[in-house]
Amino acid sequence: MNDQATLAVIFANRTFFPDHLVEEGRRELLDVLEQEGIGAVALDLEDTKLGAVETYQDAQKCADLFKQHRDEIDGVLVSLPNFGDERGVADTLKKANLQVPVLVQAFPDAIESMDLKNRRDSFCGKISVCNNLTQYAIPYSLTSMHTLSPSSPGFREDLRWFCRVCRVVNGLSNARIGAIGARPPAFKTVRYSEKILEAYGISVETIDLSDVFGRIGLLNDKDPAVQEKLAALKAYIPVKDTPAEALLKMAKLAAVIEAWMAQNGLVASSVQCWTAMEEFYGIVPCAVMSMMSEKLMPSACEVDICGVVAMYALQLASGAPSAIVDWNNNYGDDPDRCVVFHCSNLPKSIFEKPKMTYQDIIAGTVGQQNAYGACVGRIKPGPMTYCRASTDDLAGEVTAFIGEGEFTDDPLDTFGGRGVVHIEDLQGLLQYICSCGYEHHVAVNPSQVASTLHEAFDNYLDWEVYWHGST
Repeated sequence: MNDQATLAVIFANRTFFPDHLVEEGRRELLDVLEQEGIGAVALDLEDTKLGAVETYQDAQKCADLFKQHRDEIDGVLVSLPNFGDERGVADTLKKANLQVPVLVQAFPDAIESMDLKNRRDSFCGKISVCNNLTQYAIPYSLTSMHTLSPSSPGFREDLRWFCRVCRVVNGLSNARIGAIGARPPAFKTVRYSEKILEAYGISVETIDLSDVFGRIGLLNDKDPAVQEKLAALKAYIPVKDTPAEALLKMAKLAAVIEAWMAQNGLVASSVQCWTAMEEFYGIVPCAVMSMMSEKLMPSACEVDICGVVAMYALQLASGAPSAIVDWNNNYGDDPDRCVVFHCSNLPKSIFEKPKMTYQDIIAGTVGQQNAYGACVGRIKPGPMTYCRASTDDLAGEVTAFIGEGEFTDDPLDTFGGRGVVHIEDLQGLLQYICSCGYEHHVAVNPSQVASTLHEAFDNYLDWEVYWHGST
């Protein structure tokens, strides 16, 4: 998640506008990219006039360069130091066919430099470029202001936002998700279409719990992988109330799951967490899942594949671990607050003071001795973004809702992984969730990245997305 982005950069030029604007603008923008730690793939000054794109031949050279670096490029930045040539920009992108997000930036004119030697007209040129990209059916993103100097704080923030959009789009377009076990019989709510996800670039690999248990049976207690996971569990959160036998079982489960994920190139997983796990293996897998989510390998409950897709999207956008929770209880008579809850497998960084114990609800069925491994505590107060993805089998598409709110420090005396959230017009959101038939699970992340997700989902991934609270 700390890998820096690399952007393909197109500097657009138009002959009868001043050349010095392109020279100066090119230097300024490349300097800003370097300061931000962003790699750049751009024509050299020797490749074309000013290292810019204007003619069809320039576009061909630029496209060939981008193709050579296809595996490095996360997105494209189109820069207009002057009006630019809209054909050159569109032809470059068409020929390169990178299939990555595109950001269009235009330099501002200085009101005191509107003479023939210094006027840019990038303001107008940006509209022409966007018109051509629309004709070419190339999706693109816009800066927050129509024109922005690369050195301005506003553009730097737009640049960081765009890199997050690239991370979400590229990450989800090639995601491989693990489904561990079958969906619990009582949870038809988490059914999904594997074929629809595949059509949107998200692959699902499956493994049966019997296979997992069989692989565990082949492990020796002293196996290095088992001992490594055991040490990690003990260092992760307080475990003094958890029996040693249960910790060893968790360590073996973690070793098997992570080895299987590495073997299959999986970035996230969802687990059949009850009740076969407790009845036939003797633990809840929550702590194992929590540790994976904390390591940016998100893991969701109840084989909720679309839920973990949402967790992964939030993680890509924010760089921070995500959790999955239930929309669980009203909070008194406050219409804009509710209680979110899970048993739980939330990553430890989301908690205030987490500890490991047995899972209260399942213990009533399978016995306390078979239910150790839950990570419980209160969620830290602070900003949050929520996201739910789903597959609409009738429409044949991926849908989602997103929004922002906050975890509060309101009093809450209950068990499990829990928190109180405040969301403006929560009742309207709940009406939307119910009327559209969404699931009771929602992914949450301690960040504010709804605009990033909306741009990625709506503009590039072609999901049907609702942004609650947007204007």
